[in-house]
Amino acid sequence: MSARTAPFLAAYDALLARWPVPVEALTVRTAHGTTRINACGPADGRPLVLLHGGGATSTVWFANAGAWAEAGHRVLAVDLIGDPGRSVHDGAALDGVPGLLGWLDAVLDGLGVPRADFCGHSYGGWIALEYALHAPDRVGRLALLDPTQCFAGFRPGYLLRAVPLFLPRRTPARARSYLDWETGGTPRLDPAWRELYALGYADFPASRVVTGPRPTPERLRTLTTPVLTLLAEHSRTHDPHHIARTARRTLPAAEVAILPGASHHNLPMAAAPDLNPRLTTFLNPTPHT
Repeated sequence: MSARTAPFLAAYDALLARWPVPVEALTVRTAHGTTRINACGPADGRPLVLLHGGGATSTVWFANAGAWAEAGHRVLAVDLIGDPGRSVHDGAALDGVPGLLGWLDAVLDGLGVPRADFCGHSYGGWIALEYALHAPDRVGRLALLDPTQCFAGFRPGYLLRAVPLFLPRRTPARARSYLDWETGGTPRLDPAWRELYALGYADFPASRVVTGPRPTPERLRTLTTPVLTLLAEHSRTHDPHHIARTARRTLPAAEVAILPGASHHNLPMAAAPDLNPRLTTFLNPTPHT
């Protein structure tokens, strides 16, 4: 632990300690480095892989993981490689989208998980969707939480507001300002998570983010995995109503809903009372009689 990253990692551990269920820290070594997975729930439960948004770390699921673990799932919250967190990108470069998906293949192999349900938020939603298209036999059910670059692009105003995040001399204050703008007027942006995000943005060495084009409608129509898409009512990242219409048109069998009171960044925590039972029901559908 370097002096530069020590405050971030202390904040990370403090937030993880707030999870309401026992958490097991797992590590998987891949060609790209060491991946940290925070696991909870019964060891023999149905695996549920959680992929966080950019900069959020796997600790962001503090308001959700306990409910899903108590519902019987083996929750596997992954720290994205190359992103702030406890994964260490000290191996080969990810080499674009194929490398990113290959890394996720290796993580599942290392965990001994041949097939899992997936839930991704924001950038993690895009990764989860790409992974379902890449390896459909390994994805049972797919939940997308206010996903970016899946059904439409970003609002121009959002991109303009995000530009300062990529300027030199990153500071925690810049990240706090950005989060406060995006979540303005919505409840429950946890102060401890806000500070963790700000510290990670400013002080944690991260790799270049792997991105790619949005899946074309033709590719999306090949998806046979059951999909749940939950959008944030007050998201400033994109227009949730436009995303909902596009998702319903492209994936007619998907479940799509807009969660009231949430913004893009605080959806996992602000919408937890609605989100947690919705996802539990989606993952455990009642058999038709």
